Amino acid sequence: MRENPAGSTLPTDTADGIRCSDAEREQVRAALYGAAGEGRLTMDEVEERLARIEEVRFRHELAEVTADLPAPSPEVAPGWRPIVAAARRNLAADLAVLLGRAPEPAPGRRRLLIIVTVLIGLVVAAAIVLATVHGFGGDGFEPHGIDAGEHGHG
Repeated sequence: MRENPAGSTLPTDTADGIRCSDAEREQVRAALYGAAGEGRLTMDEVEERLARIEEVRFRHELAEVTADLPAPSPEVAPGWRPIVAAARRNLAADLAVLLGRAPEPAPGRRRLLIIVTVLIGLVVAAAIVLATVHGFGGDGFEPHGIDAGEHGHG
């Protein structure tokens, strides 16, 4: 294998005759948009290179489009995954403190915060269960449709 040109995240093979895929074209488009956002390329340069992306057929030609750009920095995964991962790590750390498997960062404060949070969660859950079991509308809901005037409600 040979080195990728600077700024290219595309895999290269020993043969330059490997055709590029739509996904690889999309990677290069994203790199061009990122470079424009950083001020490395003007909009005219971006448009010119985007047109060239549609014309090229092989990986080595596609890599040449971003050869003069620095390699993109690795980004954090978009969406909820980083948030869920951070929440999972915090929950695991909190449980370790509660179970005595890890030392408390600030003695007493974190444990108190965790206990209060758990109690608030239990109160909210109990309120939801009670509201579901006993109903939300007191004596019941009254119809407020078009025919409400016929029943003396209008």
